[in-house]
Amino acid sequence: MTTAPTRAALAAELRERVVRSVDEQADRFIALSHAIHANPELGYAEHTAAALVGQAMTDAGFATQVGAYAIPTAVEAVTGDGELTVAVCSEYDALPDVGHACGHNLIAAMGVGAAVALSEVTDELGLRVKLLGTPAEEHGGGKVDLLLAGAWEDVTFSLMAHGGTGADAPADAMRTTAVERLAVIYTGRAAHAAGAPTKGINAGAAATVALTALGLLRQQLGPNVNVNAYVSHGGEATNIIPDRTVVSLEIRAYDLDEWRDLRRRVLACFEAGAVATGCTWEHRRTEHPYAPLAPHRGLAETWNRVFAGLGRELEPTRILGGGSTDMGNVSQVLPAIHPLVSVGPVEAIVHNAEFTAVAASPAADAALLDGAKALALTVVEVALDEALRTELLAAQQARPAGATRSTLEA
Repeated sequence: MTTAPTRAALAAELRERVVRSVDEQADRFIALSHAIHANPELGYAEHTAAALVGQAMTDAGFATQVGAYAIPTAVEAVTGDGELTVAVCSEYDALPDVGHACGHNLIAAMGVGAAVALSEVTDELGLRVKLLGTPAEEHGGGKVDLLLAGAWEDVTFSLMAHGGTGADAPADAMRTTAVERLAVIYTGRAAHAAGAPTKGINAGAAATVALTALGLLRQQLGPNVNVNAYVSHGGEATNIIPDRTVVSLEIRAYDLDEWRDLRRRVLACFEAGAVATGCTWEHRRTEHPYAPLAPHRGLAETWNRVFAGLGRELEPTRILGGGSTDMGNVSQVLPAIHPLVSVGPVEAIVHNAEFTAVAASPAADAALLDGAKALALTVVEVALDEALRTELLAAQQARPAGATRSTLEA
């Protein structure tokens, strides 16, 4: 006489199946990572990478669309019909000049590997899996475009993992800043600098005043904020008083209220340039602003347990931070995590040219597979945890329609 498997036995079987899925298809996921790495593409131009991700998902039986949500290099691939929907994110844009020095080829392949593994257990878990290929994380904010288009409207929770170096850290140790990038434009009046200087209104001088004020402001700024600026257009010739100057500017802070206050103070410096010189001025965003990460505690704790269970050693006191990501915007409107998977204690640092080669190394391949397993296992554990599952579903049901169609506003 046979008996139905116990809940514990079923859970163990599901964990084993997703891990085995990643192991059995490891060569495919590594090949995907290397193919993306070998053909670096900048934000919104990742046509080859999006096609590769889309093909991998189609081959795995997902209903797949490349060019999803009217974004040519976005991908959406869906399988399963359970009540619990997870969105696994894959990034694949590169950096100018240094290619995949941020390791987005690893992010793409980790996401694909996790989603494919989860597709084998959707029925048992009452799960729906959505792989989102999200373009332009480095500059542009592809996830914000997707948020505004409604890509997360039907999602219960979301997750992704990023490659890095050094010790592994807990998922809730990842801290990022809000960031806004602006162009400040001064308009004055051109005049010959020697023949008719009194006729001119110097837009270049306005920028000088503003940047001087900004330098003085830095003395009163706290350690958790950052402002950077440069003159991206300053004139045409030495003998012409410029009638137009453009300053490119970014404003960062870990706390949203602190960021808003900093923004007000920084823009006052630029207003001062206009007042002092008689120029007119305007400012406009050059890309979507990013929000700070707000990792969901239950998801982070689940990731930490399964990651450690794969033999990874977490350094509990390590805090990661300094950069920004559009996954922060996602985490502000629904439960999400964005942990780090280290490729090991190498000298290279992410975003530097030395990391480009590391991102396609055997150590990175091993990290990719661990990351894919950890992402998939985290979802399995969430689906099996009745309390956490109920909490996340209740939060989704209570979320007003359109609540995820959000961006960061001052």
